[in-house]
Amino acid sequence: MAEKRMELATFAGGCFWCMVKPFDQQPGIQSVISGYTGGTKENPTYQEVCSDTTGHYEAVQISYDPQLFSYEKLLEIFWQQHDPTDSGGQFFDRGTSYKPAIFYHNEEQKKLAEESKRKLQESGRFSKPIVTEILPAKTFYRAEEYHQDFYKKNPERYNAYQKGSGRADFIARQWEV
Repeated sequence: MAEKRMELATFAGGCFWCMVKPFDQQPGIQSVISGYTGGTKENPTYQEVCSDTTGHYEAVQISYDPQLFSYEKLLEIFWQQHDPTDSGGQFFDRGTSYKPAIFYHNEEQKKLAEESKRKLQESGRFSKPIVTEILPAKTFYRAEEYHQDFYKKNPERYNAYQKGSGRADFIARQWEV
């Protein structure tokens, strides 16, 4: 029997609390880890990343089986979780650590990410340019344990944050979900 070949996908879409749940229960998803990537500081803390001095983004790293769930499908979900026209952060979280980005792990992911970004721009769904960055993956640092699976551990706080930040209404309005 062939061994499953897991791959990684890394996305930044603002607060990582809100980026876990949409991916977490999809078929073929082994794990969704909240963490930090893209910066220069080794093993940064949440406070350091939020200070916008490390260069890191809040991000999620997804381990998935491409035979069961394609990278294209991951990209489709990703685009529907953030405002791709906002380069200053996401919703009420402002600063470089909350900027949206796709961190590609290989040339195929880069090609697919660029193609999906182009298609979204050409779709006319957004009147402003799509500014989500497409960057090479760098070292990913797992966030503190209290950030992992936040939507499961603190559902009331998660739901209040999702709604209060404006994310839930934006997604419902923009994607009619």
